Amino acid sequence: MYKLRSYQQQAVDSTLNHFRRKRTPAVIVLPTGAGKSLVIAELAKIAQGRVLVLAHVKELVEQNHLKYESYGLQAGIYAAGLNQKDSTQKVIFGSIQSVANAESDFFKDFTLLVIDECHRVGLEPDSQYAQVIKQLKLNNSRICILGLTATPYRLGLGWIYNIALRGEVKTTEMRFFKHCIYELPLEYMIRNRYLTPPVKVDIPVTSYDFSELTENGQSYTMAQLEEVLQQQRRLTPLIIKNIVDITESYHRQGVMIFSSTVKHAREILESLPQGQARLVIGETEDSDRDQIVEAFKRREFKYLVNVSVLTTGFDAAHVDVIAILRPTESISLYQQIIGRGLRLDTNKKDCLVLDYTGMGHSIFSPEIGEKKPAAESVPVQVPCPECGFINDFWGTVDADGNVIEHFGRKCRGGKQNPDTYEFIPCGFRFRFKLCEQCGAQNDISARECNRCGDLLIDPDTKLKQAKLSKDAHVLTPDSIEMLERQDKNGNAYLQVRYYDYDARYLSENHYLNNQTSLKKFNINFLRSHLKKPELKLDIRSVDEVLQMQPLLRMPAFVIGRKQGKFWKITEKIFSEELR
Repeated sequence: MYKLRSYQQQAVDSTLNHFRRKRTPAVIVLPTGAGKSLVIAELAKIAQGRVLVLAHVKELVEQNHLKYESYGLQAGIYAAGLNQKDSTQKVIFGSIQSVANAESDFFKDFTLLVIDECHRVGLEPDSQYAQVIKQLKLNNSRICILGLTATPYRLGLGWIYNIALRGEVKTTEMRFFKHCIYELPLEYMIRNRYLTPPVKVDIPVTSYDFSELTENGQSYTMAQLEEVLQQQRRLTPLIIKNIVDITESYHRQGVMIFSSTVKHAREILESLPQGQARLVIGETEDSDRDQIVEAFKRREFKYLVNVSVLTTGFDAAHVDVIAILRPTESISLYQQIIGRGLRLDTNKKDCLVLDYTGMGHSIFSPEIGEKKPAAESVPVQVPCPECGFINDFWGTVDADGNVIEHFGRKCRGGKQNPDTYEFIPCGFRFRFKLCEQCGAQNDISARECNRCGDLLIDPDTKLKQAKLSKDAHVLTPDSIEMLERQDKNGNAYLQVRYYDYDARYLSENHYLNNQTSLKKFNINFLRSHLKKPELKLDIRSVDEVLQMQPLLRMPAFVIGRKQGKFWKITEKIFSEELR
């Protein structure tokens, strides 16, 4: 009988603890190579009733079934792709496609449903997963549903669950899975030598430039990707030559190349050593794919090129070079691709990661969940001043790694009742929009107040209206100047001047000589201008403000309106407020 690693046992214990308290669908996040199949085997073995284990490809169905039976346990397979449809055993390993078409009698008596690669489960009521879950719940309304994945984040959807292991609200939108009940970082697996260390190589040749696809934060189409690659097609032979040179120089055994499109993959194949490379795409027949993959595992050829089909359910332990020639906005997918080369193998010391996309993803960075706001942005950790939760946000750092600025809006932490698992979000807002009607704090993108329902004016609309108005001036700041001035009574005040590219400026004045003035300054200026808005600064003089200038940021637009002979600043709009 097998013995679980400590983290695998923790994952099993977390599952038991969760379902003893709640029957909401839960997720376990384990990196590629962490042994999900062993966790599944243990849960299936100790389950009181029948267990159904689903996967989306026959390779995973077979892999999980073989691992389970290798420990002297018996289970059935229900998958047309494997030519087996056994529905009598206590534990059934099935493909979602086959099980979705099963007769109604198939779904009786199951007490646990396990979904491998569960990031594929959405909310679509007519999906195959939804059909299967509906049938199972008709027979047992209290069935436990557990998902396992290495990548709990999907482009276009976001996080696949609501609440993370450490009490973090990943999303308030509707999700099928409610809680992540166990998560193991990739770094832990490598540090404890359960996986091969990845070594990211600084590429000595040029990379593709995908910036025009990704810089505006919008999703791109396959046609746009094809066009960019067509413009840069002369780079492909140079890049492939570099991959081959590195592979031969460092005596590498197996190379997986991830290409962007089918056309791109075929161009790559043409540049690889003849007889040493094969291609797998979505249209490859199952039997051909099986033959190619098995030949690769037997090391009959060295270079395996694929287009988005071997990121999951694929295990070739000898792979020691991962070459990435496709852009991805998802750090999770990026890490999943690298995971194909991290399994342990005899005489394998590391896995080279060759990234030719120029996108700069980190192997170990967390998935933040929002679009990267700028090229220089990196993941940063920001404690909440209210509840102490450590948030993962995008931000910028100095040479020593200290956070200069972050772009977080709301604390994702909260408190969870250990007995009932009821979760109460913290609710602290780093950046917010005040309702002029009731004073409530709202998200900066909100269109109506969350307390009174009053309409909140859209910053884009404000900007358009100001540009059309004869009595308004819209200034795009290029620099800020902060000066200490004195009024005719000798009272010191702070003057802030916003200069545009033509040296024209709008200014605002702030008195700091009493508690009321200081409170106004904090609300009207500091709250929005601080790069780290959670900082609590005890400002008492103009000189102190001048000293803290490096901590302040500049608005994207300043709107001034005519008041007599002078212009008065009435609105400042920051970049995160704009769509």
